[in-house]
Amino acid sequence: MSLFANKILLITGGTGSFGNAVLDRFLSTDIGEIRIFSRDEKKQDDMRHEFQAKMPEVADKIKFYIGDVRDIASIRQAMLNVDYVFHAAALKQVPSCEFFPIEAVKTNVLGTDNVLTAAIEEGVKTVICLSTDKAAYPVNAMGTSKAMMEKVVIAKSRTVNPAKTKICCTRYGNVLCSRGSVIPLWIDQIRNGSPITLTERNMTRFIMSLDEAVDLVLFAFEYGENGDILVQKAPACTIQTQAEAVCELFNSNKEAIKVIGIRHGEKMYETLLTNEECAHAVDMGYFYKVPSDKRGLNYDKYFINGDVERDVLSEFNSNNTLLLNVEQVKQKLLSLEYIREEIEKMEGTK
Repeated sequence: MSLFANKILLITGGTGSFGNAVLDRFLSTDIGEIRIFSRDEKKQDDMRHEFQAKMPEVADKIKFYIGDVRDIASIRQAMLNVDYVFHAAALKQVPSCEFFPIEAVKTNVLGTDNVLTAAIEEGVKTVICLSTDKAAYPVNAMGTSKAMMEKVVIAKSRTVNPAKTKICCTRYGNVLCSRGSVIPLWIDQIRNGSPITLTERNMTRFIMSLDEAVDLVLFAFEYGENGDILVQKAPACTIQTQAEAVCELFNSNKEAIKVIGIRHGEKMYETLLTNEECAHAVDMGYFYKVPSDKRGLNYDKYFINGDVERDVLSEFNSNNTLLLNVEQVKQKLLSLEYIREEIEKMEGTK
């Protein structure tokens, strides 16, 4: 019997890539019910029909709730009798958040506070909030709003009894072929006979699959403690390497890759652990855990007791992690069902 046996799981923003991956992973298990909370009824209807078609024997475990994390009344309604929450609802597109930063604050910061407030009121056992590498040393509105989201998570975790409600945060980088990934765009460009476009050849990004993103959340669920931030020791690659790998898999001309320049709010590399976090990060094998500072406001005016030992890692970013070459990226891409299906489609049209 699993930890999720006969339990009710709520996924905010559940119609996105992460929600679909969780349904694929859990729907055929002994879980009792999975609630999909989102504001897009069309995506909910599409998801309903998709799972009725491919998993008819268990599709009735999915329950759909229309609402918005900005509206605490709608999230309270969806939270009734829930055991666990995966909070994935967010404004994620970096350029969009640059032009509408207040909207990012409403969803990513205030929306998270609403989700946590409703979860604590309902006595939810575990809440895992999904963050991003852009929250570490943020330079754009999306990353800044997610950094504030993490602060809300940590602050809320201090107010609850961990025996009743555990609140943790996961932080990860680019998820291959997810809604925010550039790879589906590249495949469309190749299909249309256009050169694929990238922003900057030497830009590096962490890469992981959707299954690995779910694994990270499950690791936080099982091993995280109140207020923890957990990250995977993900590899990375340059955007040029990723583009060449896609070109080789889809028989496109690598020489035709077109550089269009950095977009609003983009960084040359991303960070999963800051220098300050590395000072007290816990190495957990395939993952790092950053415990929250449990001190209250009543600390001494001057620093008295310090910790002279710290982790030798000074920062964990997409430049100093394992950098994959073209062949390694190709193998990672070929592990994804989406890529294999797209290759078959393209070969079938020749």
